[in-house]
Amino acid sequence: MASLLYRIGRFAYDRRWLVIALWVVIIAAVGGSAAAFHGTTTNTFQIPGTETQRMLDKLKADLPSSAGGNATLIFESPGSPFTDAQKKDLSAALEKIKGLDGVQGVTDPFATQAQLDGAAAQIADGQKQLAAAQAQLDAGKPQLDAAKAQLDASKAQLDAGQAQLDAQKQALAAQGLPAAAIAQATASAQAQLDAGRAQYDAGKAKYDAGAKQAADAAATITQKKADLALAQRQADASAGLRFVSTDNRAAIAPIQFTKSTDSLPASLRTQIQDIASSVDGVKGYASKELTQDINQIFGPAETIGVAVAALVLIVMLGTFVAAGLPLIMALVGVAVGVGGTFALTGVIEMSSVTPMLGLMLGLAVGIDYSLFILNRHRNQLLNGMDPRESVALAIGTSGTAVVFAGLTVVIALVALVVPGLPFLAVMGVAAAATVAVAVLIAITLLPAVLSLVGRRLVSKRRWARAAQQNAAPGHEAEEARADLDKSNRGWGAWVTRHPWIAVVASVLLLGALTIPAAQLRLALPDGGADPVDSTSFKAYDATGKYFGAGMTGPIVVVGEMPAGLDDTAAKVKELDVADQLRTVRGVVAAVPLALSPDHRTAVFRVIPTDGPASASTVQVVNDLRAQGPAIQSQTGVSIGLTGQTAANVDVTSKIADALPVYLAIVVGLSFLLLLLVFRSLLVPVLATAGFLLSLGAAFGSVVAVYQWGWLGPVFDITHPGPILSFMPILLIGILFGLAMDYQVFITSGIRESFAHGQEAHVAIRTGFHHAARVITAAAIIMVSVFAGFIFSHLTMVRPLGFGLALGVLLDAFVVRMTLVPAVMRLFGRAAWWLPRWLDRILPDLDIEGAKLERTTAAGQPRAEEEAEPVAG
Repeated sequence: MASLLYRIGRFAYDRRWLVIALWVVIIAAVGGSAAAFHGTTTNTFQIPGTETQRMLDKLKADLPSSAGGNATLIFESPGSPFTDAQKKDLSAALEKIKGLDGVQGVTDPFATQAQLDGAAAQIADGQKQLAAAQAQLDAGKPQLDAAKAQLDASKAQLDAGQAQLDAQKQALAAQGLPAAAIAQATASAQAQLDAGRAQYDAGKAKYDAGAKQAADAAATITQKKADLALAQRQADASAGLRFVSTDNRAAIAPIQFTKSTDSLPASLRTQIQDIASSVDGVKGYASKELTQDINQIFGPAETIGVAVAALVLIVMLGTFVAAGLPLIMALVGVAVGVGGTFALTGVIEMSSVTPMLGLMLGLAVGIDYSLFILNRHRNQLLNGMDPRESVALAIGTSGTAVVFAGLTVVIALVALVVPGLPFLAVMGVAAAATVAVAVLIAITLLPAVLSLVGRRLVSKRRWARAAQQNAAPGHEAEEARADLDKSNRGWGAWVTRHPWIAVVASVLLLGALTIPAAQLRLALPDGGADPVDSTSFKAYDATGKYFGAGMTGPIVVVGEMPAGLDDTAAKVKELDVADQLRTVRGVVAAVPLALSPDHRTAVFRVIPTDGPASASTVQVVNDLRAQGPAIQSQTGVSIGLTGQTAANVDVTSKIADALPVYLAIVVGLSFLLLLLVFRSLLVPVLATAGFLLSLGAAFGSVVAVYQWGWLGPVFDITHPGPILSFMPILLIGILFGLAMDYQVFITSGIRESFAHGQEAHVAIRTGFHHAARVITAAAIIMVSVFAGFIFSHLTMVRPLGFGLALGVLLDAFVVRMTLVPAVMRLFGRAAWWLPRWLDRILPDLDIEGAKLERTTAAGQPRAEEEAEPVAG
């Protein structure tokens, strides 16, 4: 590997313009692609195959109007209730918003609240009318009953009279009288009976009409009772729901869009916010879905981090040319890596964190990798080495360490594919590609540019001092003695003289910082995590203050209804399900929201007690799902949950389940890589154990600051809460890769001294001395870059920036520069022990470049090389 990279370094040095031209073409191609093909990023995290995704797909098919994104506007009248004029103006403003392209619908809070408030009065009035109608019906019933009794008596009397007359006719006929005589004899009686029958029929008709009227009235009353019962159930379902606060000083207006909120154009977001804030005397706040700008990845806080890194480089390297090179290399890497990521956003759905993560890592590792090679080349120049040979040797030695350090980061990031979360896989691969680009730039573009810079890397004063030292007789032996003397002083020497103190102190410190990690709670952020002066936080705060925190994150329940229901039966089923949903603890309201035309799909809005990121809301989601079988058995309706709140719970759960597997894969693969690199069993074990300590300390500190609120004012945390759900898995992957970077850098220096024949304990000190300065600078630079993201405009990036900054700080200075050399000092030569059978089968990668220096001219410093300094 070292020989191959040595040849690459020579080629880039000799073919400088070709290499530079190729990178210019790559940058232009990537930039043009990003400008032409970029799409939008998203903050909606879905996992294919989950219940939330299946229900969302069902809504898109059955009820497209309910499948779009949602946002809310909060209006507040400070100091006094809304006036009639303000209500009118707000309703008019909402009508304007409703007419915008991309808006599906807007709820007018005043009209809706009036309906909700008037429902009780309407129900009470209806009940009074029903009571009066029932009383009137009941009052008329005795008359109907008496008429019926009289009719029955008349009919009985008529039937009896007719029977008696018929018997008389039969008797006369038996006596032999002719029919005419019989008819004449009974005519008067029959006429009297017929008149009575006619009178009875008239009375019967009148009674039937009255009975029918009473029956119709009874049916109407029954139907109205059923309608009132449904209205009462609807009112009960909405009892915990308000759109205008009880003091009439705040109103909330939900907005439904035709597509997801992440796909909304910036112009629509701006229009909505401008209209919402146009009413005099009313403050309008838009929720996070409308205010977040997820397409801007670089802000002032990140710029400060880069500025600090530049200052460190200037202090360390002494010239603007030398300090500028690592920054330029890092910016080129970011341009290619992040630009390529943006070019793919048009065809691949990406989280807004994806390009931000690439930017964060690209800057950090890009500066560090170039610095590591540049420092080696600079020292070799000062020792009199030919520039061409020095560049090639620096690429062959330090470049090899850079390649393997970068490879550990790439492995850790690409392993994010394993958990099976698409958004996380895209995030990891994109970030890994950016790191790979940084490595390629360090071993190709950097040597090409170094060939143009020449000796301007070093200041005139430093050149003069180096020339004087090189000209002194026996300077090489003197430098070796001075170098050994320096290695016996300083931090590395103290650690190796007091290894037990260093080990115990390091473990105690990291262990103490790890303690809060036991209470780590994960969730996706809501508006409460935003800065206190942001519109989204004000909207979140006002919503919770006036309407309850649950209104900031309603849960969407989708019901699959039985076939063959008419309108009334479907409505009854909806309310039956709503009643069951309200029995779940922590549910404030469960309201039927929409019904498909075929009555087969119903949508319910469930309002929990607390906000979407709270532990109680997570429990509500789980309890609602547990209630599903009971609801189906009692109502015949099967339910499923969707919406962002339920999706957040699913994402968090899925990531938590994937963490142990991911950690095992990353640690296992990197252990094998370190085994190959250092040909030692202790070094990979020590590297992994140290990483776990620094990881635990980083987790614990993140929990203390962002979940518990410690030092909240310092880090602009006004609403402590759960940690970003995918932050731990990203922190594991990134921090492990970066920890292995410093392990490779410092251990390769120790291994190089050991490979060149020094005793184990001496090699630790000299190797530490040679690497400490550049590793300190590199760590400070990386911490500065990550720390710049602690105050990022994307709040979900902030805890990641904090965790990485602190994790790198602890890992570099406590683990790699204290714990590792101390433990290696305790083990002595055994630190490099490897079973013979394993030593025979493992390839020798020569990461320290020992073989390379013995077989190339670069290994022989050329004292006769001209020492004429060039201004820098």
